[in-house]
Amino acid sequence: MLTAESFVFGSGDGAYNNMAMRGRHLDAYSMYKRGSKDYINANDKEQARSLNGAGKDIGNPSWNRSFPHILVATLSSLLFGYHLGVVNETLESMSHDLGFHGNTMAEGLVVSTCLGGAFVGSLFSGSIADGVGRRRAFQLCALPMIIGSSMSATAKNLWGMLLGRLFVGSGMGIGPPVAALYVTEVSPAYVRGTYGSCTQIATCLGLMGALFIGLPAKETEGWWRICFWVSAVPAAMLALFMEFSAESPHWLFKRGRGADAEAEFEKLLGGPYVKGAMAELSKSDRGDEADSVRFSELLYGRHRKVIFIGSTLFALQQLSGINAVFYFSSTVFKNAGVPSESANICVGIANLIGSFVALLLMDKLGRKLLLIGSFSGMAVAMGLQATSASSLVSSSNEVYMSVGGMLLFVLTFAMGAGPVPGLLLSEMFPSRIRAKAMSICMAVHWVINFFVGLLFLRLLEQIGPLVLNTIFGTFCLVAVIFVKKNVLETKGKSLQEIEIAFLPPE
Repeated sequence: MLTAESFVFGSGDGAYNNMAMRGRHLDAYSMYKRGSKDYINANDKEQARSLNGAGKDIGNPSWNRSFPHILVATLSSLLFGYHLGVVNETLESMSHDLGFHGNTMAEGLVVSTCLGGAFVGSLFSGSIADGVGRRRAFQLCALPMIIGSSMSATAKNLWGMLLGRLFVGSGMGIGPPVAALYVTEVSPAYVRGTYGSCTQIATCLGLMGALFIGLPAKETEGWWRICFWVSAVPAAMLALFMEFSAESPHWLFKRGRGADAEAEFEKLLGGPYVKGAMAELSKSDRGDEADSVRFSELLYGRHRKVIFIGSTLFALQQLSGINAVFYFSSTVFKNAGVPSESANICVGIANLIGSFVALLLMDKLGRKLLLIGSFSGMAVAMGLQATSASSLVSSSNEVYMSVGGMLLFVLTFAMGAGPVPGLLLSEMFPSRIRAKAMSICMAVHWVINFFVGLLFLRLLEQIGPLVLNTIFGTFCLVAVIFVKKNVLETKGKSLQEIEIAFLPPE
């Protein structure tokens, strides 16, 4: 059994040990390249189970070794949530100051320009994460967020605001897929679902922070500019603290840096777990990892089915209407005669409660069951909102059903449909394609998000809440059926076990 002392090198033989580790890595890597085409068989799967069992003999690694690194990574999710919600309370005062008040298309563009930038950023996120590593990718996503926030805070007209939102969006596009990759690759298997839920909690805290900070915007002239300045602080913290965080051992191994991967595993898991972690890593990262993955290979090659599942899951997540709630909840509550400040606080609390429920249940019930329950609850909630807009409900009960349905929708979304897709897909994708596959799926996410943000207010005016909420509820039911037929459970499995079990044949 390895001990922590096995990895404490004296100055005289440190170089020899480093060379030995590199040699062992290169031997395993060369063996992999020779046997990549016929590697997956029953014997290999049994060996993977044996390795997992060996790890259990010495217990699970301590979660508090990897948690500080996860905490830094969730700053990107905090920023993601903040920028989703920052226009909610500030849109009215901002539109007055910048001269586009009453123009619903211009108001939609303030939201959707950010999402368009996020689409572009997400397309490049996989190449960036594979090219410079996960840590540097986080730092690169923080930079345009700092620049864009500053531009929005100092905007003199609509075009200045849109340009700033475009910069912020490009950083938002890089952050979520890289965060999903990083959390998946540095987390011990037994808490990976819990850590995945931490990103959703951070997103929720970002949304709530934006709502609370934006409360004085309607009474205090120019307060909306402060709201944009504030977001530069966590972006700078992300760039700084990531300099001291661990790099993904999976990325290091793919780059041929086995000794560095071992050092990062020791930092994340502890000395006794390094040998088993490296052995499993050697088993899963088959083939020539130095070869770049072409997008055509992902869209038309043997991985196209899992790419389709991931893209559809993200599309259904957005077509459920969740971000219409976050972007325009103030407007919807105002039309219902409910004070937007108190209503939005309730939305944030519902989101936070649901996120904590997901954190507690993710590694107990599993990803698939949470998704099915979440989308089912969202369908019921949309049904309540649609019913409240019909003639079946009296005006005295309409407000209660509408607001109650919206809060139930947010609660059930946060319990599964919010945190699960990013984590689940980063688990299911093989290591070689993981980063670029996530970038494709997130690009689909942002395209749908863009059009929902752009068209929601216009559709609400033209077809009314009854039809619109019915459409959203129908997509939730479609998602339930899709998850039942296509999603595989990954709870408690190492990434290597998942890859060996689910990788399609050559």
